[in-house]
Amino acid sequence: MEVCVDCIDSAINAVRGGAKRLELCSALSEGGLTPSAGLLKIVKSQIVVPVFCMIRPRDGDFLYTELELKVMEEDIKSLLGLGADGIVFGCLTKDGKVDEISCSRLISTAKKCKPGCQMTFHRAIDLTADLQAAAETIQKLGFTRILTSGGKQTADLGKDIIRDLIVKYESTDMIIFPGGGINDQNLGDLLKHTNAFEFHASARDIIESQMEFQNRECTLGTNSSEYSRRVSSIESVSKLTRIYKDVKLLAFG
Repeated sequence: MEVCVDCIDSAINAVRGGAKRLELCSALSEGGLTPSAGLLKIVKSQIVVPVFCMIRPRDGDFLYTELELKVMEEDIKSLLGLGADGIVFGCLTKDGKVDEISCSRLISTAKKCKPGCQMTFHRAIDLTADLQAAAETIQKLGFTRILTSGGKQTADLGKDIIRDLIVKYESTDMIIFPGGGINDQNLGDLLKHTNAFEFHASARDIIESQMEFQNRECTLGTNSSEYSRRVSSIESVSKLTRIYKDVKLLAFG
């Protein structure tokens, strides 16, 4: 199980709940952006599972300018230098194809910093015009994983496409794994349907602020909530890991 986290509490809870890998981000409310160097450094000091860092300099689409690509290159150098075990990114062209030139550039930067660096192409693939063609391009580029909801709003809705991708690439070195809206209500069926070996979830619960004084007349962002936040919980992660183990135990005996 890979858990996407955007704070130190979520990272620690995820590992205590049984997560085998973290996708470290900031701003999961925006789909995940590049985490700070400080967050990575403290996370790595507290846990032992692999940590893959999101490389995404802003919210919105995945069509990047030259300056944004330079930002991404610098973030890759910084985060790999601080001990990130892998990186997660994706670049698209205007017409909804995988941007091979930009991806190759970032892959080259990563490999210079960390030979053998593992790289996941994230759910930008779900926004491509032809998901199957995109997957072929991603494999050719040398990514080790693809995270996908099958081009649908959730992995549960896209489970047929995810299953087909897993079958297509099961004899290769590239892993296809589902993510997007995965919870304890749909994970079991999703694993059985797709035969996925890995999966991705946030497993978050709402945590209320401990602030005694709260100014409810003021907010600091467009959709912000200063007195509550979403944090991965040990219980939610544990529930998902138990479901995974039960399904695999039935499948393999």
